[in-house]
Amino acid sequence: MIESLEYIEKPLRLQSVGNTEVACFGTGEENIDKVTVDSFGQEWLKFDEFSATEIKNAGDQYFDIITDSELNKKSRVLDLGCGSGRWTKYMADKAGRIEAVDPSEAVFSAASTYGNLKNVRFSQAGVDNIPFPDNSFDFIISLGVLHHITDTQMALNSVMKKLKPGGNILLYLYYALDNRGFLYKLIFNLSTIFRKIVSNLSHKAKHFVCDLIAVLVYFPLVTLSRILKLFGGKLYLKIPLAYYRDKSWNIIRNDALDRFGTPLEQRFSKIQITEMLKKSGATHIRFSDNEPYWHVVATKK
Repeated sequence: MIESLEYIEKPLRLQSVGNTEVACFGTGEENIDKVTVDSFGQEWLKFDEFSATEIKNAGDQYFDIITDSELNKKSRVLDLGCGSGRWTKYMADKAGRIEAVDPSEAVFSAASTYGNLKNVRFSQAGVDNIPFPDNSFDFIISLGVLHHITDTQMALNSVMKKLKPGGNILLYLYYALDNRGFLYKLIFNLSTIFRKIVSNLSHKAKHFVCDLIAVLVYFPLVTLSRILKLFGGKLYLKIPLAYYRDKSWNIIRNDALDRFGTPLEQRFSKIQITEMLKKSGATHIRFSDNEPYWHVVATKK
């Protein structure tokens, strides 16, 4: 079995979570929005468990462009922004060793749920203070994380330093609707105004309103897309939120909270993501043609 890496600094404290010990390094200070980190901590404490089927189905979508040569039993992996730990769980039987890192309180929930995974270690740290040596990892994933950071390019540069030359990163950033039409973008932009209001509510009120949005907005549109799909053709793909047509109610509620409850959110076009990856030292950039948009794999030079 691949051994754990040595930390490059001493943790501020060690916290026991069941039979698991989490090394806590803080969140970093330079490039992090602490309100957003706190919001995600609350989100993942609410949605801290996903079924094996939910994890597999979601993981298969994100990892559709990953080959066995890029992720295998010889791979040392960094899951940056592990949240509830579902991607760590998805990779556990595919990777050699996984370091699961998150700046929020969610890391303790992840450690409690998946602390039994023998090839996984959980640490609390931010993108500014990833507690491992540079050039350490064969494979890094950061799914739905770096678009919630103040300076995404700076964050990506920090992450790429931890990847070995020739290693690969699987990245998912919110897309700038660059493959959508005018009406779709208009509806989305109107919803963004509402998000800015909801995201400033108290945790309790925010969770209530986002559950209400899931019921009154997500559910009808998802149901409509499911019905249209039964008639054949691809018209259902034009329906907002059609992505959730095959998702569980648990994931729909979670993502409604993620979309409307998060204070800081940025979106990037495929061209912008390509440019950021190149600036960070990446090459062989490959985007998936499938949802969710955009997820991409790239290799460090």
